[in-house]
Amino acid sequence: MTCTEEITTILHRNFGVEPAAVRSGASLHELGMDSLALEELRVLLEERLDIDLEDVQLTSRETVGQLAAAVDEKSAR
Repeated sequence: MTCTEEITTILHRNFGVEPAAVRSGASLHELGMDSLALEELRVLLEERLDIDLEDVQLTSRETVGQLAAAVDEKSAR
């Protein structure tokens, strides 16, 4: 499963975001993610992918594509 697919799955299962709405250019704000949801998303991604995203700046202005790039970078290490 690709990083974007993992993000889409988590957003759908845990936050009720429709998979079709999860596009590379969609901001996390557009998907209804507030600061609490972003922190929960960070933890879920860390657990599911066994990575550390603590130093990744994650705000609702980031796009799905930016998040996927950051996760891909951490996964490559």
